[in-house]
Amino acid sequence: MQASDVVVSKDQDHPSERLAHRRLHYTVRVILRDPLAFFSVLVIVALIILALFGPWIAPYPEQGKGRTNVPERFASPSAKYWLGADQLGRDVLSRIIVGSSIALRVPMIVVILAVAVGAPLGALAGYVGGWLDNLIMRLTDLFLAFPSLLLAVAIVAALGPSLTNAMIAIAISWWPWYARLVRGVTLSLRERYFVEAARSIGVSNRTIVLRHILPNCVTPILVQATIDFGTVILAEGSLAFIGLGTQPPAPDWGLMVSQGRSYILDQWWISTFPGLAIFVSVLAFNLLGDTLRDILDPRQYR
Repeated sequence: MQASDVVVSKDQDHPSERLAHRRLHYTVRVILRDPLAFFSVLVIVALIILALFGPWIAPYPEQGKGRTNVPERFASPSAKYWLGADQLGRDVLSRIIVGSSIALRVPMIVVILAVAVGAPLGALAGYVGGWLDNLIMRLTDLFLAFPSLLLAVAIVAALGPSLTNAMIAIAISWWPWYARLVRGVTLSLRERYFVEAARSIGVSNRTIVLRHILPNCVTPILVQATIDFGTVILAEGSLAFIGLGTQPPAPDWGLMVSQGRSYILDQWWISTFPGLAIFVSVLAFNLLGDTLRDILDPRQYR
């Protein structure tokens, strides 16, 4: 009798673990059944591996970092240079592989900065309301009145062209989207019973926002952040393309497209393959964002 009680108590002590296992099984099942979701996961995993181990994977890591090899300039795709060589004789494949660290690092930093600024402001505006809500929302409207890329271009032009300034500029133009997203979720959460119960027993507004409101905003933030990863890659590549982002000889994909545009008719591989890398990465993050939205939707899970 005692042994059976122990077994029953063990089963009852870990309902969260069983729920986590069911959710993990459901997530894996959804990804395996959806070819587009499986493709996006494979691409993102490959991108992470290249970003972490690029210098060891690249056939010519020094050329990937920018060392010139003029005798091999404009070499066409071959067994020696699988994706050809650029105008300075550098292996295009090596530069794409080494440049994947920039392609992954930039959106990660930008999204973290945008969420760190926008999420607390949105939660504060939605929970407190009143004049503070109006002030924060009018500030976000001021930023959203300008196209995000155009605002980023103006900020980088004022700060000076560099990768760091490009990340700061994109983050400044991106935080209002998270502020509006979190504010909308907070407006629906602040009238829920668990928030009213916390308020009734004297829990401070600061604690309610930090421990009850923001944790319940994680799902929409995660979905939006995943989609924004691809958008930020495209935005940073656009800034690099016009000379306001990463500076030579860094292996930035947007910069590589810009450097090869003058030779696009004859040496098409210089711009085409970095452009394809941007396209596939952006597509993968967008597809993963759509998949996460389906997986994290409680109605879909039920």
